[in-house]
Amino acid sequence: MSYQSVFRPDLFQNKTMVVTGGGSGIGRCTAHELAALGATVVLIGRNEDKLTKTVDEIQTDGGTAHYFCCDIRQETSVKETVESIIKQHAVIDGLVNNAGGQFPAPLSQISQKGFETVVRTNLVGGFLMAREVFTQSMAKKGGAIVNIVADMWKGMPIMGHSGAARAGMVNLTKTAAVEWAGSGVRVNGVAPGWIASSGFDHYDSNFKSLLPKLSQAVPLQRFGTESEVSAAIVFLLSDAAAFINGETIQVDGAAPLSTVMWPMSPHQRSQPYNGFHRGKLPKVLMAQDETE
Repeated sequence: MSYQSVFRPDLFQNKTMVVTGGGSGIGRCTAHELAALGATVVLIGRNEDKLTKTVDEIQTDGGTAHYFCCDIRQETSVKETVESIIKQHAVIDGLVNNAGGQFPAPLSQISQKGFETVVRTNLVGGFLMAREVFTQSMAKKGGAIVNIVADMWKGMPIMGHSGAARAGMVNLTKTAAVEWAGSGVRVNGVAPGWIASSGFDHYDSNFKSLLPKLSQAVPLQRFGTESEVSAAIVFLLSDAAAFINGETIQVDGAAPLSTVMWPMSPHQRSQPYNGFHRGKLPKVLMAQDETE
């Protein structure tokens, strides 16, 4: 088995692509697809076990990948990691700013430390990665950056810290798109909605009990797949998106558009695209399937 991408196999031949948070979830899926399309993929994250496992998977599938352990919230670590990547590969052609994290809590119960930790991960870390990739490589060589944000268009109750950070990243994407265009660099975003990814299994039991019901609020009446997000990322990294800059593509099944003025009826008319041969449903959704 190999990744069943809709893009041509040699799309990123001789290209170096960096994926933060590449050891799991959407980052892992995207790393697999980029490698299947000929790229040398560099994974960045804090969990070496996850990074090693993903690199082994990609290599077993015939792709080229390696990793660096790096806390993207630490400026010195980011600078040194990007410098090391460039020493090995001379140039960074694409960056997928995917690393992120949050925890469910109402604003009234989030401490300053908790708020700042999420913002540092979801906004500051992405800024540091983009800045260093630009200054050390793309300012001279050009390239493409894709920032992964979230469905926060109507606010983000229970995730206010993450919503604030993601909204900041959308605006940062627009600013970078203008400032760096003269260097041949495009900067865009992808905003996943409710995606059936391993991240679902990391929440506490109370929040997990809500997750299976979330698809009912999506007009397409289902969760998205990691492959559907990865496809949007790959497109924005590709030459086909050469005139797209400063935009954020929403991969959310139109969830932000749902309204009580148009009640939704259950249906199964929307069929998912799943090209990831190693993808699995999160355990919380597998449990739901067993009870239905």
